[in-house]
Amino acid sequence: MKKIIIRNQTHISPFNEPARDLRIMNKPLWLHQRDVLSTYCREELECNSLEEIGAFPSHILSGELLVYRDNLFFDAPFIEAFITSARQAGRPAQVAFSPNDQAIVTHALPLQDDIRLENDLYLADLFYYPDGASFATTKPQPLVIDTQSREMGYYRVPTYMANERGDLGFNVPLRAFLSIEHWVHIFMANCIFGVFAHGARIEKSLDDFPTMLKVLWRSLLERKQFLSSSALVIVGKNTQIDPAAIVQGPTIIGDNVTIGPGSVINASIIGNNVNVMQGVQLLLSVVGDGSYLGFRAALFMTTLMENSMVAQNTCLQLSVVGRHTFIGAGNTFTDVNIMGSPIKNPVKVFHKGELHEVGLPVIGGCVGHNCRIGSGHVVFPARSIDSDVVLFAKQDRTIITKNVKYEDSDHHQYPNAGHVAMYHNELPPAHTPMTEQELVNSAG
Repeated sequence: MKKIIIRNQTHISPFNEPARDLRIMNKPLWLHQRDVLSTYCREELECNSLEEIGAFPSHILSGELLVYRDNLFFDAPFIEAFITSARQAGRPAQVAFSPNDQAIVTHALPLQDDIRLENDLYLADLFYYPDGASFATTKPQPLVIDTQSREMGYYRVPTYMANERGDLGFNVPLRAFLSIEHWVHIFMANCIFGVFAHGARIEKSLDDFPTMLKVLWRSLLERKQFLSSSALVIVGKNTQIDPAAIVQGPTIIGDNVTIGPGSVINASIIGNNVNVMQGVQLLLSVVGDGSYLGFRAALFMTTLMENSMVAQNTCLQLSVVGRHTFIGAGNTFTDVNIMGSPIKNPVKVFHKGELHEVGLPVIGGCVGHNCRIGSGHVVFPARSIDSDVVLFAKQDRTIITKNVKYEDSDHHQYPNAGHVAMYHNELPPAHTPMTEQELVNSAG
């Protein structure tokens, strides 16, 4: 089968990069797509729009054809269901979703435009043609794929912060599909539709008695707790895990990783060459290659892209951090709107210049690429910090209540700081340079 990839060059704020270059499940999205489709596709082409495909020579379009946008996130179970159903139908097909699909309606629709309602179905730009030559002549028919979502809670809180039962939960799909058009979708793809969905599939597989027996037998042989056995915790080469650390699955740990004593890791993905110091807490999180977590750092449902560092005593909840970023000690990224009920006053984010509801009672913050965040900040929910920003701790700005733009970066005020902007080409507005004493005071 051939695949044609439609480029989406829209930059995702605050990263200043298109979605295809951002990390999902510790891979660039384009590589994740290629790996998922490697079983089915051997050739690929790229274009800028659907209209361009019709101009391709007929010999290129011959045979089975798969067409999709490069900002789409989908997993292997979803693609298997779509291609299998489309082949059985034997006609051109376009992926569609039922209005009753809670994973799509609740989590995939907010803050995006590419999943659209047509004739009581939600359609997206993923197409299958049994013969690509029919691309210009045959309209694809909607093919409804059930994401098999299930409602899963992640912690209990007082009832005034959640529903009547006091549960905060997600509609987790066993087959994941998402259009990435905002940084919130990066959080969704990695945590809810990524590691959480992976855990839900593992949990479902344990309903099968032979599978349950296999995992139980493995835990008995290894003399480990059920969730800590090698059946649920995959560890790479040259990885050192201190005996005093607790690692529970489903967790994937890469090569050359060091995990210190007292660390607790549950249902997470850790890339290669990562240092996890003593007392670190990881839950439903993705830690990119080459990252460093200082002692007693805590990540809950957080994505940390490659070569970034989180210093000691910093807490990140439901957040996203870009590559090559440093977050200093004692920072806290909050995830709940304490000004009134989170249910009646949900958090909002900026999207296309306007405030929009996220569709969640809780959400953390986002830090772009190549940032340097000083110690002691408290970041309000749904706030973002632009790429290439340097923030010193200042007496009047330890609490981040609004989005931080590149123009607000402190390195503009002190040009000899030596910080290099990697993701911004435009020069910022002129600022008055800080004096040496002001720099000392701002650094604490």
